[in-house]
Amino acid sequence: MARYKPVAKKLRLARALRSNRMPPLFVRIKTNFRVMRSPSQRNWRRTRLKK
Repeated sequence: MARYKPVAKKLRLARALRSNRMPPLFVRIKTNFRVMRSPSQRNWRRTRLKK
C-alpha cells in the first residue's frame, strides 16, 4: 500500500485495527472461556476490508 493515504481511509484502517482485538481476559474468565473471540474479528488474509 502506498505511503500517502487519505485521512478517511487512514481512519477506517485504524478503526478496523482497533476492532480486531480479542475480548478482554475478564470477559473470558467471567463466561468460563466460552467467549474466546470477538464476532467482529477478522483475518487479514481471509477477509478484505471495503475500499
